Amino acid sequence: MNQDRAREALLAVRAQVGQAVVGQESVVTSLIIALLAKGHVLLEGVPGVAKTLLVRSLAAAIDLDTKRVQFTPDLMPGDITGSLVFDAGRSQFDFRPGPVFTNLLLADEINRTPPKTQSALLEAMEERQVTVDGEPHPLPEPFLVCATQNPVEYEGTYPLPEAQLDRFLMKVVVDLPPRDQEVTVLMRHAEGFDPRDLSAIQPVATAEDLAAGSAAVRTVHVAPEIAAYIVDIARATRTSPSLSLGVSPRGATALLLTSRCWAWLQGRDFVTPDDVKTMSYSTLTHRLSLRPESELEGVGVSAILASAINSVAVPR
Repeated sequence: MNQDRAREALLAVRAQVGQAVVGQESVVTSLIIALLAKGHVLLEGVPGVAKTLLVRSLAAAIDLDTKRVQFTPDLMPGDITGSLVFDAGRSQFDFRPGPVFTNLLLADEINRTPPKTQSALLEAMEERQVTVDGEPHPLPEPFLVCATQNPVEYEGTYPLPEAQLDRFLMKVVVDLPPRDQEVTVLMRHAEGFDPRDLSAIQPVATAEDLAAGSAAVRTVHVAPEIAAYIVDIARATRTSPSLSLGVSPRGATALLLTSRCWAWLQGRDFVTPDDVKTMSYSTLTHRLSLRPESELEGVGVSAILASAINSVAVPR
């Protein structure tokens, strides 16, 4: 498939999603990058900013299957991955697939469920398969987990440890809309918009477009100077006095991958330092851990990352 056609199709997805979700183009672009990179996304935002609608609209615009799981304290691993069910007629156990067998899985409030259930989902994310009673069951292709967490209400939650956060390709913040966009949202509802009815969204891209895009991304050239620039940014976070945990080599590899995806979406076959800077915040901030004294001083992770990036010489 022609990669230019695949790029045009994937960029057209943003306009289709815009028929249901006002604004949030950057969030949609981040989700497309995650699909191209075959990574997973942690969506963070207060309740009511259309995170579920975003994922459902994206799936409709790319003609992908989607499911949603509301994570609760009593959710068991088998509720996500699936389990063996006894068939009395044939006197044998059959595997009944769980909601993880989909293309786009919205894991709502992942930090509300115990670590054992979180781990079951993260294993499926990493291995792209589910093993039940010693039998592997491969997940569909493509497969993307959009896990959400509420940034303001931590009572009764089980925060993801740093090692698990590092498994997410990106963390994307879904902000509250500006005033004019919020007025547009209300006017749409006043005119009869139903968020459960996505019939207006037409599929403008396919899984084949994603596969062609993923193959094209692997051909995007990365100069040695750009690779060194990414490594120097990662190393600068490790020596920051405000951080107890900097960017790991996995994080540096993730930044390389997302920068390639961004460059390809911009129509280029090479990565620039600006591509790296553009993707660094969504790819790296969730991998950083503040020292307690920095938290008390009210220092933000984004500001520390910006300082680390500014301390590194930009390749010419």
